[in-house]
Amino acid sequence: MRNSDVEKRWNDPRTFRSAMWYAATTVALALVLMFAVVVWSAGSGDTCADDEFAVCTEPARSILLFGPTAILLLGGAGAFVQAYRTWRAGGTWPIWHGTGWALFVLMLVYAGISAGVAG
Repeated sequence: MRNSDVEKRWNDPRTFRSAMWYAATTVALALVLMFAVVVWSAGSGDTCADDEFAVCTEPARSILLFGPTAILLLGGAGAFVQAYRTWRAGGTWPIWHGTGWALFVLMLVYAGISAGVAG
């Protein structure tokens, strides 16, 4: 049994940098998909005169709702996997654990905001 798990240090600049780049890349991928869907929908020629939202087609709305949410979900799960792997190696795992929770919270916030698109 390991006793070193009691100390949860956050002072590891290399791990912190890796986790922040991972989170930034995950959020950037979700934003790129979101903006790509909006641009794709706006360029499709469909008019949304009666809609209050610019994305009119059903496939675009579904992608806009589920695409970035899935990217953030998978990113958070990947961060938790990395936290486990870092813990098994005896490294500073709480940084990856916090990154996973931050991505999960962003996923819930995005899913809550974009739920109005599905309606």
